[in-house]
Amino acid sequence: MKAVALTHYLPVEDANAFLDVDLPKPTVSGRDLLVAVRAVSINPVDTKVRSPKGKVEDSPRVLGWDASGIVEAVGPEVTLFKPGDEVYYAGDITRSGSNAEFQLVDERIVGYKPKSLGFAEAAALPLTTITAYEAFFDRLGIDRDGADEGQSVLIIGAGGGVGSIGIQLAKAAGLVVIATASRPETESWVRALGADHVVNHRLPMVDQVRALGFQHVDHIAIFNDMRHWETAVELIRPQGAIVTIDDTELPMPMAGMKMKAASLHWEFMFARAMFQTADMIEQQRLLNYVANEIDAGRIRTTLATVLSPINAENIRAAHALIETGQAKGKIVVQSF
Repeated sequence: MKAVALTHYLPVEDANAFLDVDLPKPTVSGRDLLVAVRAVSINPVDTKVRSPKGKVEDSPRVLGWDASGIVEAVGPEVTLFKPGDEVYYAGDITRSGSNAEFQLVDERIVGYKPKSLGFAEAAALPLTTITAYEAFFDRLGIDRDGADEGQSVLIIGAGGGVGSIGIQLAKAAGLVVIATASRPETESWVRALGADHVVNHRLPMVDQVRALGFQHVDHIAIFNDMRHWETAVELIRPQGAIVTIDDTELPMPMAGMKMKAASLHWEFMFARAMFQTADMIEQQRLLNYVANEIDAGRIRTTLATVLSPINAENIRAAHALIETGQAKGKIVVQSF
């Protein structure tokens, strides 16, 4: 099968950062699906894994953790899918990735592709959808169905992939969304997705948020990096909660959190698959929920850029776009 892989971890500018290779087609077993990949999406995790280091792979390594496609075959223990089903998923960071014609993925972390979307539009969604959903509803404990209507959430880094779907999930749950954006095009983007207020995260945010009438906010999601930690601590309400997706070596003073009896939560969407948790299937359920919301017209895809075909040149170009730090929405590469 065709695949895009690496053997050396190189800067994105290097023409050999990715290679077009031919690999054996995988064979299904257990609860795995064999998916014929139609489109893939590139995320910051891809660029972090590919980032330059001295390690050399003995055999080509396939990256990629966002895909949509068609089930080609199913393992003997599969009960949820059949060949021919159209699916979307983020996969498992401990296994071979989606930048290949065929991929093995556990059925418990796969959802049915939204019927109203094409493969490129669907591939833009899984990783960011799982991340934002788990951040809000599993980590922060916000009620998905509206019991917390009217509460406020500050989404820092709202114009990226996670923030783009996060705005929509928060609005669907009835929250008042304060989104951050630093450029006119991303401000327009987050407003179009439903943000009630927009502040600039490149300027002091505390004064901006308070000028909107919020002394504190009920929930804060840090979806870019931890440079904004002390701002988040200042703005979170007493007994509120902050969720972040970024690991950091920056200082994280905790005195303000203790004073407010506030809590900090980490979100890592690969944790369930990596540790084979008993509730792994919750990712399948949440992907199906969001697919239904999309087909009902309440949530839209966050696709912003499409490249074609899936080859080393375009995967490298997508990585370069992500590494600018200014990507709006999601970048998808489609079709072998």
